[in-house]
Order: sequence, then C-alpha cells, then structure tokens
Amino acid sequence: MKPVVTEKAVRLIESENTLMFELEKEKPKEEIKKEFEEIFNVKVESVNTLIRKNKKYAYIKLNKKNPAIDVATKLGLI
Repeated sequence: MKPVVTEKAVRLIESENTLMFELEKEKPKEEIKKEFEEIFNVKVESVNTLIRKNKKYAYIKLNKKNPAIDVATKLGLI
C-alpha cells in the first residue's frame, strides 16, 4: 500500500473522510479493508477501487468516529 498525495487526495481527506492508496492489482476489496483496519486500528466504512494505466487505486472511506486526517498525519501526508 502506497498513499497517494495529490490535491484531489487531500481534498478527499478533508471533505469526505476518505484516503487514497495505490496498491497491487490482484488484491480484492475485502482483503484491503481487513489489512487497513489491522494496520491503522480504525473502522473502514467502504472501499472503492479504480484501475487506471495498469495501476490499482483504492478509495478507503473511514467511519465517522475515525477521522481520516488523523491517519494522514500519522503517515506524514499532512
């Protein structure tokens, strides 16, 4: 999992409580969710994926009780 740091990604963190990651193309959504919850000790509300230019991106929306900005700060994104 590699965090994506773009203007859009930062806007998603602030407005929609969503983090964006680039990851392996073969990983299913359930595995992404489980792995993210274990690593960061937060609850994930939903995972949406996008495949573009042979790369897979995951939009991970966190539960309202877990602010995405806290996770982003731990990762050094903000």
